[in-house]
Amino acid sequence: MNALPELRMPGPRPFPPRVSAFTRPFWDALEAGTMRSTRCDACGLLGFPPRNLCRACWSRSVSWTELAPAGVLYSFTRVHVAPAAFRADAPYAIGLVDLDDGVRLMCRMVGAVEAADIGGRIGLLVLRYEDGALFGARMTHSPQAT
Repeated sequence: MNALPELRMPGPRPFPPRVSAFTRPFWDALEAGTMRSTRCDACGLLGFPPRNLCRACWSRSVSWTELAPAGVLYSFTRVHVAPAAFRADAPYAIGLVDLDDGVRLMCRMVGAVEAADIGGRIGLLVLRYEDGALFGARMTHSPQAT
C-alpha cells in the first residue's frame, strides 16, 4: 500500500503511547506511514486495536496485516472540556470511523467536521509529532457533495 499522508503537528505527542513488545509492529508501521492490526489465523477476524488474543474464538494465533486507509465517518463528538494533556487542542473532534475492511476505530479528526459529514468518506493520516507518530482521519468527501 501507499504511505498515508502526513500532517506535521507542533511539539511532542500530548499523551505518548505505551509501546510493548507486542504492539511494536503497529507503532513501527505507523512511523513508516501505514496502519496495521492483527487478524486471527483461526477465524479470520480483523480487529483494532491489535490484540494477541482473538476476541471471537480466543485463538492466540494472530498475524499482522495492513488496514484499509479509508472509510466512512460513522459518528463524532467535539470535545470542549478536555483532559489536561489535550487542553491546548480544545475544541477538537474525535470520530468513530468504519474502515473499508470492516474495522471500526476511534481517532482524532483533523480539519472541519460537521453533522452533515456523517456517512461521508474519510482518509487516515499520520499525525507526525516531534517525538513520534499518532494517527488521525480527515474528511475526503462529504455525503452532501454528491
